[in-house]
Amino acid sequence: MRQFDLAPLYRSTVGFDRLFSALDQLVSADAAPTYPPYNIERTGENAYRITVAVAGFTDSDLAIEVKENALTLKGERKSDPAKPAEFLHQGIAARAFERRFQLADYVQVTGAALENGLLHIDLVREIPEAKKPRQIQIATGRTPRAPVIEGSVQQAA
Repeated sequence: MRQFDLAPLYRSTVGFDRLFSALDQLVSADAAPTYPPYNIERTGENAYRITVAVAGFTDSDLAIEVKENALTLKGERKSDPAKPAEFLHQGIAARAFERRFQLADYVQVTGAALENGLLHIDLVREIPEAKKPRQIQIATGRTPRAPVIEGSVQQAA
C-alpha cells in the first residue's frame, strides 16, 4: 500500500488536527487491530450502537472512556490466582485489548450493557439548537432592519 505524507498539510493549516489524525488512521488501516470483533449499527435517525464481542470478560474487566471525540474501550481479564486454569484446548481468546472509536461532533454515549458475551454501547447525536439549520424569513417591499444584538447599545444614524 502506498504511504502518504501529510506533514506539508500540518504545516499550512490550523485547526484541522483531528481531520488529519483520522486520515492517518485511515491510511494505516492495515495495522488496525482486529480483536475483539465489533459491529456498528444505526438504530435510529440520530442513534447508533456499537456491539463488541467480549466473551469471557465481566463488567469489572472492561472500561469505557470518552475523552474529547474519542471512545476508548479497554479489556483486561483478571485471573483468579486461587483457581489456576489448566486448559486442554483454549479457543476463546481472552487477551487484553484496547479499541478506539472516533466519534463525530455532538455524539454522546448514552449507556452500555453487557449481555450474553456482547457489550452494547449506545450513542446518540444531539446537535445543539444553535447549530441546527434554521429558516430565515425574507422581508418584501421594505429595507431590512439592522439586527438587534442583546446587551449592546445602538447608536442613532
